[in-house]
Amino acid sequence: MSLETLLAVLADGEFHSGDELGGVLGVSRTAVWKQLKKVEELGLPLQSIKGKGYCIEGGLDLLSASAIQQGLTADISSLIGDIDVRGVIDSTSVVAMEKAVQGKKGYICAAEQQTAGRGRRGRAWASPYASNLYFSVVWEFSGGAASLEGLSLAVGVAVVDALERSGLSGAQLKWPNDVLYQGRKLAGVLLEMTGDPSGNCHVVIGIGLNVSMPASVRIDQPWIDIRSVNKEAANRNQLLVAILNELMPLLASFEGQGFSAYRDRWQSHDAFAETEVAMTLGVDVVVGKAVGVDATGAIMIETASGIRKFNGGEVSLRAAG
Repeated sequence: MSLETLLAVLADGEFHSGDELGGVLGVSRTAVWKQLKKVEELGLPLQSIKGKGYCIEGGLDLLSASAIQQGLTADISSLIGDIDVRGVIDSTSVVAMEKAVQGKKGYICAAEQQTAGRGRRGRAWASPYASNLYFSVVWEFSGGAASLEGLSLAVGVAVVDALERSGLSGAQLKWPNDVLYQGRKLAGVLLEMTGDPSGNCHVVIGIGLNVSMPASVRIDQPWIDIRSVNKEAANRNQLLVAILNELMPLLASFEGQGFSAYRDRWQSHDAFAETEVAMTLGVDVVVGKAVGVDATGAIMIETASGIRKFNGGEVSLRAAG
């Protein structure tokens, strides 16, 4: 009996007796008990009541490759090579990078939980089981690194557009790769490249979206999830479908259009537009007013000595003061 099979039974949030679980899964009650211990080790709220059995309080919103595939339009499906839904893995981007090295364009890896999920600058990304979205997409580009300018910002626009179509409006974008809601982090984007920096290459686009984050999770920055804003929109399969419906055509056309096609939309959601900010780059700090991004996605800051532009790197952006 696999852990995934047991979780699929308990996903309904109802009580199931040990005998029932053993009968459905074809194993002894002792084997069921061993698997139930693994459920607890995942940090899931497993309840046990004598005479009733076992249940996961509130049930589980498990990812389903077939449900995701069915939700995609035919045009979007044609851009996707494989939808690979995993249980517990180290990182979807690690798995996707392995496929990228093999030249697997359109490969998508999604996971119920990551044990080594990461965000920008190597920060850990909280990834509790069956709670949020953690997925990575592989895409091929022929123009090398130069053709990727502004891609992470454009992906942010796609995420915001998908959220709006899902019933959550008001999300904002923080340069270069965060999605915020009411000033708190809702989602993040991370890009990694393999191949020829000046020619044919593959890019892994990693996206993490807080959907139903358990309150017990400790995160070192203000955060928010979909459930707390719009409970009806907190369906992980539907949210992933909505994002893919926006993201895949963006990837297919980005090399021809570039970031300039998304610049106005990004700026319309700019969380720091016309506000005083502090840009930290290494040991240097530049203070000024954020005045948008240029056609390549570089952030522009108006300082006492004029407008300065910054392109990625080890940069952190925080509201000044």
